[in-house]
Amino acid sequence: MRRKIPSTTALVCFEAAARHESFTKAAHELALTQGAVCRQIGGLEAFLNVELFRRSRRGVKLTEAGLSYSRQVSAQLDAVERDTLSVMRQQGANVIELAVVPTFGTQWLLPRLKDFQQRHPDVTVNLTNRTRPFLFADTPFDAAIYFGDGDWSGTQAHRLMGENPLPVCSPTLLGGQGSLEAQQIAELPLLQQTTRPYAWRQWFGGLGMDVERDLTGPRYELFSMLAQAAMHDMGIALIPPFLIQRELQEGRLVVANRHALNSDKAYHLMIPERKVESASLRAFRDWLLAQAQQYIASK
Repeated sequence: MRRKIPSTTALVCFEAAARHESFTKAAHELALTQGAVCRQIGGLEAFLNVELFRRSRRGVKLTEAGLSYSRQVSAQLDAVERDTLSVMRQQGANVIELAVVPTFGTQWLLPRLKDFQQRHPDVTVNLTNRTRPFLFADTPFDAAIYFGDGDWSGTQAHRLMGENPLPVCSPTLLGGQGSLEAQQIAELPLLQQTTRPYAWRQWFGGLGMDVERDLTGPRYELFSMLAQAAMHDMGIALIPPFLIQRELQEGRLVVANRHALNSDKAYHLMIPERKVESASLRAFRDWLLAQAQQYIASK
């Protein structure tokens, strides 16, 4: 069925005229005659059966409908331009579009990525934050790093490492003590991680404790947010030490208790089955698995 979409020429003319609120300025920008811009916008209004501009001797002014439509058209044209430039840049290039959970990407992956670039200078890895699973068919992503059980339909899962988070807080909250007993931790504000809502319950459960308020406390989506909140004395947080190495080394955060939360879930590299034969992805997979093994061996 034919789509109900006006011509791109008409949309480009409309967007420029709406931005300037002037047919003359739009014509100058687009290297067209003013008459051509007027005809394109008149045709667009006829197509929509909606008045987009009010004309007067003093010029043109957007109607309410025109203002609303111009915002939508501008956003869509920007998206088309970005996609077009992306395709143009990628011609003849090996590009991996990687979705990655944010704190893992910034704290663990990025500091090591230079090594991959040196080994494979012909491959470009682009990173985009994604905290939850998605359908690869609906996105431009070639692979993803996420935390979970590795069950993602239509993909190959490669386990990288577990988390094993520890309770951490600011030195101030520790109150001069070397560590805190689990019962003391239970009485402090518990900072919660949105994508791991039962983390504290599991941590206390591993010690045989049933804490009534283990699900209460402010929730943050990213570990980096948890770390900031903990550093500002807002409570105690469960964070994997490898994500806060600098904060621990500098003493801005301290481990309050050495009991780690053990979980079957882990960080995985997920590659869609339709992409598994990609040479650049295979190279990245092998490098990433080697980096993870090297990190685990060094702990």
